[in-house]
Amino acid sequence: MKRARFHLYGPLRDFLPREQRHGIVELAFRGPQTVKHLVESLGVPHPEVARIEVQGRGPVSWKHLVEDGETVHVYPYRPGEAWPFPHPPRFVADGHLGRLTAYLRLMGFDTLYNAAWEDPQLAHLAAAEERILLTRDQGLLKRNQVRFGYWLRALRPEEQLREVVRYFQLQRWVQPFRRCAKCNTPLEEVAKEQVAHRLPEYIRLHHHHFRHCPQCQRVYWAGSHVTRLQALFQRVLDEAAQG
Repeated sequence: MKRARFHLYGPLRDFLPREQRHGIVELAFRGPQTVKHLVESLGVPHPEVARIEVQGRGPVSWKHLVEDGETVHVYPYRPGEAWPFPHPPRFVADGHLGRLTAYLRLMGFDTLYNAAWEDPQLAHLAAAEERILLTRDQGLLKRNQVRFGYWLRALRPEEQLREVVRYFQLQRWVQPFRRCAKCNTPLEEVAKEQVAHRLPEYIRLHHHHFRHCPQCQRVYWAGSHVTRLQALFQRVLDEAAQG
């Protein structure tokens, strides 16, 4: 039986049982085992790991075969590092994240969602379309084809939004109220007379600027709900900017 020590840093400790969250875990294993297999056996999905170092050897790849007595240091991404490209990220969310999906779309982010999608389809979409997979399922993020992903710690949608914005530093790309919350399609400006017959009387009398979704035909205007959402988004962005 071989043994190795794994030192997990920062938010990666969230994947450990509470009594082990000091960050250092001793793991016993048989035969040749890759560092990826052993790290994920601790519950840590590979998309949240920024780098791995073995004491005395420096950085290693996921294919490194862990030797008896080694100490492995596992580091998380710092805010903004997990998406390495200069363009805005696109997301795919699992079936438990409907409200979070709506928030992200309303902030301007291309976010796919279908409550009926199973794990294989979610992982395929994330890989094929280079999307960040958002989920509450740690096992889903461990699928080999998933490159970018994040496990939501929070249960409440507003807190989940705070997590995602902070982790990926999304404030760089926010363009609110440019995308349909229902179907993800970019919105288009529309003249009032084109949609007047579909509006409640009060809205028709007191509002003059509208957007509509060319896909699902939903009409949007700056009602009181927009004021509430603007306040929420501003709070979330301010908190993310403060680190």
